Amino acid sequence: MDKYEEQALSNIEKYGCHILHVLEEGQAPGFSYSIGIEQKTGQPEIIVTGLKQELTHFLINDYNSRVKSGEIFKPDKKYQDFLEGFDVIFKPVNRRHYADYFGWANWLYSGNNFRVMQLIYPSTSGIWPWEPEAPADLIHCIPKLYEN
Repeated sequence: MDKYEEQALSNIEKYGCHILHVLEEGQAPGFSYSIGIEQKTGQPEIIVTGLKQELTHFLINDYNSRVKSGEIFKPDKKYQDFLEGFDVIFKPVNRRHYADYFGWANWLYSGNNFRVMQLIYPSTSGIWPWEPEAPADLIHCIPKLYEN
């Protein structure tokens, strides 16, 4: 085990999760995701795409705190208090995306036997990425990891 793996396991033990940030590459937006939440709470891991690292780090920690206190997030239901002034929706990530997005989670769980929820947010105008009038930059920032 290398020092990065040791740090990840230490963070999971201490905080209930470890957060990984992946920088924007080519046409793909940057993203951040958790590992360890499902191991510690039985609730899905989380991925946030297309936002600044500081914000995604905060959102993942907020999600982690809320599931540790017993809150359960259901798919396709709107939730408040994550992004000020905006609802968010969680959608389960399709396993076909696990190899491309969740390398460290695949390591932690020794395969793809874990669940992930994608946090989806609307545009500043309140338009969701699946709505016909969704702006192109929003669609780019939120890849459809939740679709089959």
